Amino acid sequence: MPKEPKNRASTRKLDVKAAKAAVASPPAPEDENAAARSVAAETVKRQKAIARSKAAKREGKHISKADHFDTSTGDLEQKSRKKLDAKLYASELARLQVELVKLQEWIKARGLKVVCLFEGRDAAGKGGVIKRITETLNPRVCRTCALGIPTDREKTQWYFQRYVSQLPAGGEWVVFDRSWYNRAGVEHVMGFCSDAEYQEFLATAPEFERILIRSGIILIKYWFSVSDDEQERRFQDRINEPTKRWKISPMDVTARSKWVEYSKAKDAMFAATDRPETPWWVVEADDKERARLNCISHLLSLLPYDDTTPEQIVLPGRQVDDGYVRPPIESQRFVPEKY
Repeated sequence: MPKEPKNRASTRKLDVKAAKAAVASPPAPEDENAAARSVAAETVKRQKAIARSKAAKREGKHISKADHFDTSTGDLEQKSRKKLDAKLYASELARLQVELVKLQEWIKARGLKVVCLFEGRDAAGKGGVIKRITETLNPRVCRTCALGIPTDREKTQWYFQRYVSQLPAGGEWVVFDRSWYNRAGVEHVMGFCSDAEYQEFLATAPEFERILIRSGIILIKYWFSVSDDEQERRFQDRINEPTKRWKISPMDVTARSKWVEYSKAKDAMFAATDRPETPWWVVEADDKERARLNCISHLLSLLPYDDTTPEQIVLPGRQVDDGYVRPPIESQRFVPEKY
C-alpha cells in the first residue's frame, strides 16, 4: 500500500487533536484564573519595560504611574502617582496665585459677589487649598469663614441664618471652610440633628441656593475626596507632629468608625443638592499638591476675568529733614535680639 504524503498525515493528526479537544472537559476556574494572571503579569512587564526605555524618556513619557499586578486577584491596579516635582509645584502655584490676584481685582472692580464652599472628609486637604488661595489676596476682599459649633441662641434660629450674615457684599469673595452642609454630614451622622431637621435641610438647601443665585451671588461648591488609607496616614501625621496635633479632635477619631455612614450621607447630599445651577465639583485629594493646583486652576476657569491689576507706581522722594531731632534711644523699649 502506498505511503501517505506527509502533509496528509499532518492533517490527520490535527483532526484527531481537534476531535479530542472538542470532547475534552473545560478547564477548571483556577486554571483559567492562573492563565489570566499570567497574561496580565506579562502585560505589566511589557508596560514597565516601555516606560523605562530611553525612547520613552526622550519623548517625555516616563512620568505619572505604572500599573501594579495583584497576584491574589489577577487585577491590574494603579499605583499612586509619583510625587509632583517640587520645583514644578512651586512655579505653577506661584503662576496661579498671580492669576488669583487678577481675579480678586476683577471681583472688586466689577462689584461681584462670590462664594466658594469647601467640603469633604476630615484631613481631605480643604484647609491647605484655602490657605494657598487666600495667602496672596487682600483679606478685605477675600476672607475665610470657618464657623464653630452654633451657640444656644443660634440653635433656635432658622438653620441658614448664621451663614446668611457671612455672605459677601459687592466686590467681596467669601471662602467657606465647611458650610451649611454640616447638617447633611457631621450633624446627621453624629446625631446632632433630628431626622426631620435633616430631611428639611435636603429639601430646603437647593431652594436656598437658588435664592442666592437670583440675588447675584456666584456660588461654587467643591468636595474634596480622600481615600481611607490616605486619611489614616494624615491622621497619624497629625498625631505625631506637635504643630499639627490641634488639627485632630475626638470628633475626628469617632468619625473614622463611621466611614460608611459618612459615605452614605455624602451620596444622599449629592443626590439632593447637585443641581445644574449649583453643581458639586469633586477634587481627588489623595495627592495634596496636585489637588491644590487642580482646584485653583479649575476655580479660575469658572470665573472669566480680565487683568485689572493696578499699574506699577513710582515712589516719591523722601521728605527733606527740616531739623527733626529723634528722641534718645534710651527712652524706648526694644525687643531683645536673641537670634
